Amino acid sequence: MSAVAALHARPGLGVVLVMLAAVCFASLDSLTRLLGATLPVLLILTARYLFQAVAMGVWLATSRVHRLRTAHPRFQLLRGSLLLATSAFSFYGVQYMPVPEFTAINMLTPVLVTLLAAWLLKERVSPLRWALVLGAFAGALIVIRPGSGLFGWAVWFPLLCACTYASFQVLTSRLAALESPYTTHFWTGAVGSAIMLPVLAASPVDVPGALAAATTPELLQMAAIGAFGTVGHLLLILALGMAPASRLMPFVYVQIAAAALLGWLIFRQLPDFWAWVGMAVISVCGAASAWLNLRSSAAAQRRADAPVAADTIAD
Repeated sequence: MSAVAALHARPGLGVVLVMLAAVCFASLDSLTRLLGATLPVLLILTARYLFQAVAMGVWLATSRVHRLRTAHPRFQLLRGSLLLATSAFSFYGVQYMPVPEFTAINMLTPVLVTLLAAWLLKERVSPLRWALVLGAFAGALIVIRPGSGLFGWAVWFPLLCACTYASFQVLTSRLAALESPYTTHFWTGAVGSAIMLPVLAASPVDVPGALAAATTPELLQMAAIGAFGTVGHLLLILALGMAPASRLMPFVYVQIAAAALLGWLIFRQLPDFWAWVGMAVISVCGAASAWLNLRSSAAAQRRADAPVAADTIAD
């Protein structure tokens, strides 16, 4: 068995892990919406990255295989900053929009990666790819329904979230081979913490007062948000080591269904008919676009003999 075949020897388990990762991220968004009603979102966002930095730091410090030190600090700083921006748009966005609709619009990421590849990397974009881009934006318009007054200015949160995460994807796909994914996962938390701690300290948020007033269930929810983000991305890393990314990526759209189910269970809210239609259009176009992007990446990988990581789920 070749090295690649051995690496991707358990595709069934890989699919299960990527679906669990999608559920983790839907749970993260739903808990953030719930907890944001009683605790400052800035505090929740900081705690999410602190949890990841501490958890991964302890793990790597005791690991004999992976290391804490990075050989590419500028890559880690830019990558961590882009993911932090994505999280910030997400954490604040779900305070103003239902999580399923937010998630669906955020799933424009694969088609925005296509646009960025054409613009920044000067890659040729086929007519089929452009058709998928237009189809996904049409799906987003169905969800948003401009002029309906459903969400108003809040739609900028998932749109900006998709833009920052698409930029993150382009950077990661080009530079992921430079570093161990586990080391990168630690530095994502470390960069986010390093940025958020002084921001939180300079903000008007009364951190000691907020923590003292928080109930035990609220503190547990805040820890769960950090755990869902950290574990979700670890599951994604493991999944990508067990199955080809082209086989896994369509299953990330389980996140939309999970967000809808959690929205009903926690908030007793369900998307309306046209929102479901728009979500379906985005899912189909996004999954097809992700598959085409990954197929192109696989071809480039074979030519360059260098691995390319793919990740379409935001934390």
